Amino acid sequence: MHLAKPTTSVGKTSRRRLVQRREALAGVIFVLPVVVLFFVFKLFPVFGGILISLGDFKITGAFEFLGLDNYRDMLTDRAFWNSFWVTVIFTVAVVPILMTVSITLAILVRRIAPFIKFFRAAYFIPSITSLVLAGAVFVWVFNAGGIVPSLAQLVGGDGRSWLGQPVLALAAIVFVAVWGRFGFDMLIVLARLQDLPRELDEAASIDGANGWQRFWFVTFPQLKPQLFFLVVIETTFSFQVFDVVFVMTGGGPSGSTNVLGMLLYEEAFRLFHFGYAAAIGVAMMILLVSLALIQRAVMNRGE
Repeated sequence: MHLAKPTTSVGKTSRRRLVQRREALAGVIFVLPVVVLFFVFKLFPVFGGILISLGDFKITGAFEFLGLDNYRDMLTDRAFWNSFWVTVIFTVAVVPILMTVSITLAILVRRIAPFIKFFRAAYFIPSITSLVLAGAVFVWVFNAGGIVPSLAQLVGGDGRSWLGQPVLALAAIVFVAVWGRFGFDMLIVLARLQDLPRELDEAASIDGANGWQRFWFVTFPQLKPQLFFLVVIETTFSFQVFDVVFVMTGGGPSGSTNVLGMLLYEEAFRLFHFGYAAAIGVAMMILLVSLALIQRAVMNRGE
């Protein structure tokens, strides 16, 4: 009887290892397609873009290695720096406005509980609407004879198309970008607000805190993880914006809305400077990664 126990123990151990191996194999089988897709559609294009940026790539497939020449040309190109600053201005305008609008609407929607489902759905509709389609509609809204210039004319404006004036054209694109993104951000903030215990807010109210103080010292600190996530996502979106600019202004007038995405498109698909366009894309990637790391460091310091 004593000799049978080790055999039974060894048998159980073997079966346990067999089950663990099968589970591990099943996990690998399920994960493998995602890993393959990640390499094919994410890493491979990144490394391919870096390689192309180091040379002169022809549409025929010919490639001449140039080293860092494309990057040197980029750093001395006025068009690049114009697009860079236009993109920075666009991002600095869009992200704070988005955060402000999203937080404000989330707080208001939370207070009207009977209609919360309706407003969640209504505000989310712009987020699932194609910005290309929305941009085409807003071209009519902001062009001469459209709603916005006509209203401006009623209060003393000249009624000219906003899309033909540098500052107003950029403002119009900022408006459309915010319109298309605020619904998603609002839902993220609203979901977090609904999870917050009301006891803390009520306790602060009893202690004499007004509405602004309750928001700033009680609610806002608990929203920081979600807001950090949204700031990173919206900064990335703003730096990569292309579709709405392409549809509404094409980068004009006089390059006032010619963001980096638009410049990259022109260099690659109008001028066929694939190497230079790839260098712009790599520069954008480095900028976005750097911004994300800086935002993360600021967030950690705040905690």
